[in-house]
Amino acid sequence: MVRMRVTPSTPTVYIVGAGGQLGTALQGRSAQAPDSVVCRPLTSADIDIADEPSVAAALGDLGPDDVVVNCAAYTDVDGAESDVDGARRVNATGPAVLAAHTAAAGAWLIHVSTDYVFPGAAPASDRPDGYEPDDVSGEPATVYGATKLAGERAVLDADPRATVVRTAWVYTGGPESRDFVGTMRRLEQARETVSVVDDQLGSPTYCIDLADGLWELVAAGPRAEVAGAVLHATNAGRATWFDVAAAVFEEVGAERSRVLPTTTAEFPRPAPRPAYSVLSGRSWAAAGLTPLRDWRAALHASIAESEGSLP
Repeated sequence: MVRMRVTPSTPTVYIVGAGGQLGTALQGRSAQAPDSVVCRPLTSADIDIADEPSVAAALGDLGPDDVVVNCAAYTDVDGAESDVDGARRVNATGPAVLAAHTAAAGAWLIHVSTDYVFPGAAPASDRPDGYEPDDVSGEPATVYGATKLAGERAVLDADPRATVVRTAWVYTGGPESRDFVGTMRRLEQARETVSVVDDQLGSPTYCIDLADGLWELVAAGPRAEVAGAVLHATNAGRATWFDVAAAVFEEVGAERSRVLPTTTAEFPRPAPRPAYSVLSGRSWAAAGLTPLRDWRAALHASIAESEGSLP
């Protein structure tokens, strides 16, 4: 990062989980940050969010003008099924410790969460515009989702002024990225055909668009519309994984007919995947924030940018 603390009163944005996908994107898009702030990335080597002394040391000079954006998470959905304690420590205990510190300092915590907090069994016809923030009912179907929901609740209990931002199906899309889009790009090179599930419907989200949205939120400040609120931030529209894979093939100049639809039952995983987890963007727009563009346009941009073909 190029920004340095100029004076002790300069507001600082702490990016917790700076080594992950979203944390990296936030740093890369720091030009979108307000000019008056310092960006301070904190990786897992700098802070153990579930350890109070570690948090106190890393956030020792936290003040009321500062912002903590928590991108740290245990995101191995399948691994969490057999590592409940590990997932709970990062997804629930850690956010609670962070929230206690931001509340004590009067700082603003923005905590990033997930569509997996919803059970994911509602028919699309019941939520035609996607889940709204208050639609959480019942228990999440996975350990990952349950620990993330526990983290949300712990954050708002410890720091009622905090803001929770849920997102979904996040990807960077580079040819070497480990996300779904990157994987499909590699499989297009390696296989004649690829089978992808067509019965899970969600909100694909380009990590760069999400990062820009979070910087806009930071710039807007903890106004009444966002302090203590749960917001949804995803690219607009909806798609199945099959839709996304077929679009990736099109974007790289391959025949979409090489992507074959299949069912979730054909690909059993340790953690069940939600059949429906589309998130409505109404809360984001109602807070005065710019809606993220359509998922298909974002996918086009992600691949074009990774190939250097956008100006």
